[in-house]
Amino acid sequence: MQGAAEFRLVSSEEQAVRSPALVVDLDGTLVKTDLLLESILALIKRRPFYLFILPVWLLKGRAYLKQQIARRVSLDVCVLPYREDFLDYLKTQRTEGRTIALATAGDIQTAQRLADHLKLFDLVFASDGITNLSGESKRFRLVSEFGEKGFDYAGNDRRDLTVWSSARKAILVNPTRLVSSRIAKVAHVDRVFEKRRRGLGDHLAPLRPQHWLKNILLFVPLIAAHRFNEVDLLGKVFLAFLTFGCFASAGYLFNDLLDLSEDRHHPQKRFRPFAAGDLPLSYGLAMIPVLVGLGCIIGILVSQLFLWVSLIYLALSVTYSLYVKTVVLLDVIVLAGLYTMRILAGSAAVAIWPSHWLLAFSTFLFFSLALVKRYGELVVMRTISGDGAKARGYELSDGELLAAMGIASGYLAVLILALYINSGTARLLYGRYELMWFLCPLLFYWISHIWLVAHRGRMPDDPVVFASNDRTSRILGLLMLAIAVLAV
Repeated sequence: MQGAAEFRLVSSEEQAVRSPALVVDLDGTLVKTDLLLESILALIKRRPFYLFILPVWLLKGRAYLKQQIARRVSLDVCVLPYREDFLDYLKTQRTEGRTIALATAGDIQTAQRLADHLKLFDLVFASDGITNLSGESKRFRLVSEFGEKGFDYAGNDRRDLTVWSSARKAILVNPTRLVSSRIAKVAHVDRVFEKRRRGLGDHLAPLRPQHWLKNILLFVPLIAAHRFNEVDLLGKVFLAFLTFGCFASAGYLFNDLLDLSEDRHHPQKRFRPFAAGDLPLSYGLAMIPVLVGLGCIIGILVSQLFLWVSLIYLALSVTYSLYVKTVVLLDVIVLAGLYTMRILAGSAAVAIWPSHWLLAFSTFLFFSLALVKRYGELVVMRTISGDGAKARGYELSDGELLAAMGIASGYLAVLILALYINSGTARLLYGRYELMWFLCPLLFYWISHIWLVAHRGRMPDDPVVFASNDRTSRILGLLMLAIAVLAV
């Protein structure tokens, strides 16, 4: 195998004589993703009814399917997850005067736009709506252009084995195990660009297990009713916690698969596994039904009512990802509602219905948290993009209004807590209810704290997840818990 150190600069004329054309595959080789699958997801996000039209197009052939999708979806080729080390290698070859061609099974419209952006390729071969340029058809096309053994080919997939059989040398980029085991029998390997091995952490990352922390809200009705010492009810809430974890993770996967382009333009979200190309999109598509099915199995063990509430939560989460999150103000109302749904689901799990005090308090508190999430995103985007920053449809000039609404909503939650402490209900549940008054200044301080942090651009994530990692929030949380326990 030829190492990088063995390459040397030569004149363009000499290089042209010595080296045959270098032909490069696209999906999985030049870019770390499946552009057809990305285009399908983008199309469904924009117009969900196309999900029923795709099979009709497929009946006319894969090339026709790709052409129709490419006519309706224009991926942003500037932010695609390119294989940077391989891209640097192509730039070196280009500098040395070598002919480089792009050969992909993708549609010619997408391939040409990508080639125009990179400015590396002398020739572009792609599917044209009639011929699907993959496997044998790609081999035939390249042999017709360059001759048998008249080109080197860079690929990664088993379908490339046919092409390598007619290539002079093989360049492996992110090769699958099947390719690695068979390539020696097909072609001489010139070099290998290995992919980073994925561990368990890489596969768990898109499930966002750290966000399962929000499912602690399922325990709130049980704690508020002072029945947390009943083991059977605790067991039900624990199963409910697992159910919501599965549904929430399925929702996060769905959201990430639909938001690939938007995430790649975001300073932090561009590192998410699917946006960065670190995990195949097929993994996310396969895990969604697995998680939903597992959640349903666990949920039915709790109660039928709980399962229905959980499925409503899942449907609301999907609706949020598809439509609502780009609708100004409605997005934060639904986001707050998703928090409150956890409390309602916890009530359904143990058949303890929340009081109007709890619902009113949670409504205002979660609305404040939803607003601080959007406000924090807007501040971060302002730092990156300047005065023209936008976040989920909100403009920079909306920041002051969002802050005013969010802070006011948070302070109203404190007021509702004060009214509750002064009510007869609190006096019945808490023997030392006077101690509960200390909760008000602590909650007042915490709400002011998270808004100040967001204003300074230091809240890059969900406020609940932020609070779990924030020292001040942890201390205030422990103090409030201690006061509540002492007041019983």
